[in-house]
Amino acid sequence: MSSAVDQFRSGDVTLGVIGLGYVGLPLAVEAAGAGIDVVGFDVKQSVVDGVMAGTSHIQDLTDDQIAGCVDGGSLEATRDVSRLSECDAISICVPTPLSKTGDPDVSYIVAATDAVAAARRPGQLIVLESTTYPGTTREVLLPALESDGARVGEDFFLCFSPERVDPGNRVWKTKNTPKVIGGVTETCTEAGAALYGRIVDTVVPVSSSEAAELTKILENTFRAVNIGLVNELALISDRLGVDVWEVIEAASTKPFGFMKFTPGPGLGGHCIPVDPHYLAWKMRTLNYTTRFIDLAGEINGEMPRFVVQKVRDALNRARKAVNGSRVLVLGAAYKPGVNDVRESPALDILQLLRADGAVVSYHDPFVPELRLEGDESDPGLSLASVALHDEALDGTDCAVVVTDHSGVDYARVVERAAAVVDARNAVGRAGISPRDGADASRWVVKA
Repeated sequence: MSSAVDQFRSGDVTLGVIGLGYVGLPLAVEAAGAGIDVVGFDVKQSVVDGVMAGTSHIQDLTDDQIAGCVDGGSLEATRDVSRLSECDAISICVPTPLSKTGDPDVSYIVAATDAVAAARRPGQLIVLESTTYPGTTREVLLPALESDGARVGEDFFLCFSPERVDPGNRVWKTKNTPKVIGGVTETCTEAGAALYGRIVDTVVPVSSSEAAELTKILENTFRAVNIGLVNELALISDRLGVDVWEVIEAASTKPFGFMKFTPGPGLGGHCIPVDPHYLAWKMRTLNYTTRFIDLAGEINGEMPRFVVQKVRDALNRARKAVNGSRVLVLGAAYKPGVNDVRESPALDILQLLRADGAVVSYHDPFVPELRLEGDESDPGLSLASVALHDEALDGTDCAVVVTDHSGVDYARVVERAAAVVDARNAVGRAGISPRDGADASRWVVKA
């Protein structure tokens, strides 16, 4: 088996990447840049055509990066999954959303696994990168890949390696972010580490695929629970009439034993709001209740309603009803500097305000168009980002800072909007003093 590992470490290798999204496309580009031939697979013809035309649909990759790989012959894209048989190694980077009931939806993983199993040939390395519950690699992928009598660790190699993509991060990219990998067998781990060692700077082998799966869940559950803690502190501070951001800044001066997290309108993105639910679901099947995770999810999930209540409070102070008021939401993406709206709390806030009868609009320089969930025939669910000109602000009964994008003149927002609710402390961080009607907790900064 050492010869197989040696091939992944230094031999000619073709890597297949299933799913050319936020995870798969950056991996494909890094692998191609490392001298590995890459075949990318995606179900969307538009994605395939875009990659082959040298254009990027990922904010963190430029057209030149894609075109350089395609023109150099090291990257191609296709929808033809039968070509998986051409690949020496295959990375599965497909979405793993939650169902409406909060249960893991592994249908994309199952479909990718079936495609790999149908095209599999001896000696292939298969790596799952999609975030999922501990046990997925061994319980879902392995039986399908061994169904024809092939033996893992001998006839093929199977690993899990969690993606660690942070959209918009200018420092930590696919190449310089340490890569955890765990195989179903020790030889699988060696093979996976050998391949990824050619693509990324640092590989971190762990003892099993389950350890690698749980590592990913821990990373984002850690953040979700701590964000839940500070969000609850925000609710407490609001009841006490204390500025929560002042308290957090003071606590963060402690040089040991404290890590700064900040409250906000809720959780967003492709990982933190979703990943803890995978572990909670898995543990429910083992008759165990993940109390910390469930409580954090409950608190974080209520933050959009808390923000909307602050809008109601601000409008009430001005003797206005939410129904009929013009409310401008600043920011639709789940975090600053990106165009990603997956699980963004802004979507819930817009929906809740609309349900209250508000005339809602939004501004986001990264998200030109937005459609809220609901009746597909309702044109009111389709929104376009509005420009922050003076006339728009002058006609706003309440502006709500949901995503603190840079480049927004918050002083002008506070000056011209009739009321302002700040869920990110963007106004405070800009050094702008609260106006009449502000509350001590600094959520309503002007009313």
